[in-house]
Amino acid sequence: MIIATAQFTARPLDVGANVARMAGFVAEAGGRGAALVVFGELAVTGYELDAVAADPGRLALAPGDPRLAPVRDACRAAGVAAVVNCAGRTAQGPTISSFVYGPDGALLTRYDKVHVTDGERAAGFVAGTQDGRFTLDGTAFGLAICFDAHFPDLAERAVADGCRVLVASSLYGRGPGQAERREIFPALAKDNGLHVLLANHVGAAGPYDACGLSAVWGPDGAELAVAGETEAGLVVAAVADVLV
Repeated sequence: MIIATAQFTARPLDVGANVARMAGFVAEAGGRGAALVVFGELAVTGYELDAVAADPGRLALAPGDPRLAPVRDACRAAGVAAVVNCAGRTAQGPTISSFVYGPDGALLTRYDKVHVTDGERAAGFVAGTQDGRFTLDGTAFGLAICFDAHFPDLAERAVADGCRVLVASSLYGRGPGQAERREIFPALAKDNGLHVLLANHVGAAGPYDACGLSAVWGPDGAELAVAGETEAGLVVAAVADVLV
């Protein structure tokens, strides 16, 4: 199996432009033989916490929102699954959510970020309560969103549930965030015997200057593929041994 991680600079609050960019990455992933492509945290709106939480009626989405149709259509056309991260709608308030669309464009699962940061909580985002799982081509995947990856028990539960790959939609900036990114993800892979994929932003992302370096690690913690620090793009990695 080939999996892909995509990084780009989201346009703040421009859902249409960002979704169009993501649909293009889905098509490119299909052309490069990928079965799955993963996008960064809040890629649909950009990491604009206060603005999104102030107008959830417009900027928080449900999985069937017509504004996400270009991505779903691209999944069907390319035969590629996609992990799309955006603000999700709940009765309690907005969430930071990954909607996973299958290669037919149908929703496979929704995962709401369990470990929201203090800043996200202060802005009005609410935490999810359940782990995220989906199966693709016979392989079980676990889902994480940024700060989730800082809690080792999340990956441990994924392994206990039979997952072979953990994918994380994230935002890591330069400085301390970049150091965390280099430490946490290879350790998650090696400590749990998992393939681990990180999808990050690049460039301006809310209050951060995102460091890029989206990557895939093997179960030994070795880096299989990595994007650059400053350019948008898609990187792919073959993980042929994940099938059970």
